[in-house]
Amino acid sequence: MTVSINAKDLVKNYGNIRVVDGISFSAGRGDVVGFLGPNGAGKTTTMRMLTGFLLPDAGSVDICEINLHTKPQDAKSRIGYLPEGAPLYGDMTVLDFLRYTGAVRKIRASQLKIQVDDVINRIQLDSVVDKRIDNLSKGYKRRVGIAQAILHDPEILIMDEPTDGLDPSQKIEVRQLIREMAADKVIILSTHILEEVEAVCNRVVIIAGGKLLTDKSPGELIQDHQNSLEVAFLELIKGQQART
Repeated sequence: MTVSINAKDLVKNYGNIRVVDGISFSAGRGDVVGFLGPNGAGKTTTMRMLTGFLLPDAGSVDICEINLHTKPQDAKSRIGYLPEGAPLYGDMTVLDFLRYTGAVRKIRASQLKIQVDDVINRIQLDSVVDKRIDNLSKGYKRRVGIAQAILHDPEILIMDEPTDGLDPSQKIEVRQLIREMAADKVIILSTHILEEVEAVCNRVVIIAGGKLLTDKSPGELIQDHQNSLEVAFLELIKGQQART
């Protein structure tokens, strides 16, 4: 099995508005891809189609060479997904929620305790493991969301704003976790924090107006625009706006 994700000609319309317009890209084992773009660019919609949360109006997605639309269960079993505003069961404790998530993911009972304990340790949830999720801070809720996304050790990890709501030290810890996991996974994350892209990503995909503007390494973008990732990002977005 090849650890990969391949999206081809994705299109999504909401009524008469085309939100995603023919986006194609591929990523393989070891790639950490940062999705950048202004609000309303189509990033979240694209990520939802990559996970099977939304069906595209056109185009296809292959997960580890498995078609997401013809074999959804097989493909989705290889994906970990942290959506924007990850839905959590607030009346459950953190421990009960992770056990429930593991059961849904069909992790064997003999392995479930090991993986739950491991993820609690990696995401540093020890101090809140017996608390109801409704009573947690926004930052801890986000960490629980990350924990459920990686619990089954997926080959493909897709995260929408993974450090949203975290304090500076927690952001550093999550970035370190992403770097540690990157070697044997494909990781796709969206963020508005350009330093985060420079810290963890080896590729930058910039989306605006539902179109993919560029797919390069952070170093290549900086070299092309001779200053910084922020300058490169702003110039590409301004160029798109001028064309439209």
